[in-house]
Order: sequence, then structure tokens, then C-alpha cells
Amino acid sequence: MADDPKTLVSTEWLADHLKDPDLRIFDASWYLPDMGRDGKAEYDAAHIPGARYFDLDELSDQRSELPHMAPPPEKFISRMRAMGVGDGHQVVVYDGAGMFSAARVWWLFRLMGKTDIAVLDGGFGKWQAEGRPVEDMPPLMRDRHITVSKQNQLIKDVTQVAAAAKLKDHEILDARSPSRFRGEEPEPRPGLRSGHIPGSKNVHYRTLLNSDGTMKTPEALKKVFDAAGVDLSKPVITSCGSGVTAAIISLALERIGHRNHALYDGSWAEWGAFDYLTVEKG
Repeated sequence: MADDPKTLVSTEWLADHLKDPDLRIFDASWYLPDMGRDGKAEYDAAHIPGARYFDLDELSDQRSELPHMAPPPEKFISRMRAMGVGDGHQVVVYDGAGMFSAARVWWLFRLMGKTDIAVLDGGFGKWQAEGRPVEDMPPLMRDRHITVSKQNQLIKDVTQVAAAAKLKDHEILDARSPSRFRGEEPEPRPGLRSGHIPGSKNVHYRTLLNSDGTMKTPEALKKVFDAAGVDLSKPVITSCGSGVTAAIISLALERIGHRNHALYDGSWAEWGAFDYLTVEKG
């Protein structure tokens, strides 16, 4: 795999750079209730040396009734400063599932105009399997100055997605499992309808990954998009259950050089909740 500090880096790369003074590492482990895991408890027990814990639910827009929506820039700034993450830092983010929630933090940094961030390929599991160092103490953190510039083109709201579905001028890609996409199994969040956004295509996030949680090569990723019938000449909107695994598609698009993509932050948690929005099944 080609290491790229703006998208994806290997465990070897991180091990080589672990002592860099300008490196900042985040453990962004987050799990769905039915996964039966606690990201913060796992971080407290063991994490990559120097890693800070990134709480996706807390570092969100708490004014919204939807889960972990992108926070306002002021909140992002205050949390990053307190965690000692500032301008000029190279950030690496990982999670405990191989690749599940880390890509969401990668996307969030890019939304805030910070591009020196990469996901750790294979995550904490690969790091541990290779016998690399871990610790159980949080790092000492000093305030650092950070400036952000929100990139509004990287995020879509329900009105924009509804327009895109109607006009068919974007590819809308859904990262959920095929059975959820087709509306054959109930949603994990109660009260949501089953199905998908009209005209959207299913690219289950797991199809973009190898069995060890690492991301497939750019060539293999292109084949996945081809198999799903995706027209990569169009701009893309990524979606999922609540805007977390959608970011894995966003990362994959970036890896293959497709730059024109945005994430539907409300995703199915929003679309599936409102009866006036059309739902397709099958």
C-alpha cells in the first residue's frame, strides 16, 4: 500500500513516525449498540502510545436530534485546542474495528479545512497483531492554537440530497448492508422506515475492505464501484445509517482520485424518519 498522510497510512508508517513531535494520534473507536463494545473502555485499557480519545457522540452538534452530526466549527476548535491538536500537526486516526468509525473523523477534519490527516490502515487490531507498543495512560496535553475553514462543499443536507435524487445529477452511494439497503431487515434505530433513497446505489462499506480491515488497493476499489454500477464521472454523495460508514466510501473515492464527493450527514437516521420523503425497496 502506498502511504499517503492525507488519506491512509500503514502501521509501518505510524511506527516509524511515532516519536515525531508534530504527530497527533486519535483513537476514534465507536460502535453500534448491537456490536456490544465500548470504545472509551477499550481506549482506557489499551491504545497506541500518545493517542487521544475522540468521542464521536460528544464532539458533535448536540443541538440536533440526529446522532453525531458534524459540530459547529467553534466546538471543533475548542475540543482540538484542549486536546493539544493544532495547526501544523499531522493527525492519524484509528479505530478498534479495523476500519469503521475512523474515516468519519478523517472526513470531519477535512470538513474543517484540515487535510493533514490519515486513517491508520487496519486500525488498532492490525497494530496489536503485529506486537507493536500500547499503553493505558492518556497523554499529557497542552493547549494548541488551531484555525479552521469550513468546506461546505463536503457536506449535504436533506434538501440537497432530495434535489440530487430528483435531478439524478449525482451518484448517491449507500454504505449500509445489502439487506438494510433493500429494506429486508429492520433498521437498528427504532422508528425508522426500511429501504433506501430513490436512485441510490449500494456500496456496502465492507466491500471496500480486505478481510483484515485494511482498505483495498485503488485498482480493486475501482472494480467495486464498477460492480455497483457507479458512474464516477458524476459528483458523489455518500450516505449510510448515521453518517459514519459513509465516510469510508468518501475515503475510498479520495484514494482513487475522485475529488468531487460530499457526505449526507443526516443519512438514513434523517431520511428514514420523515414520511414525506420517498423510500425505495428492493
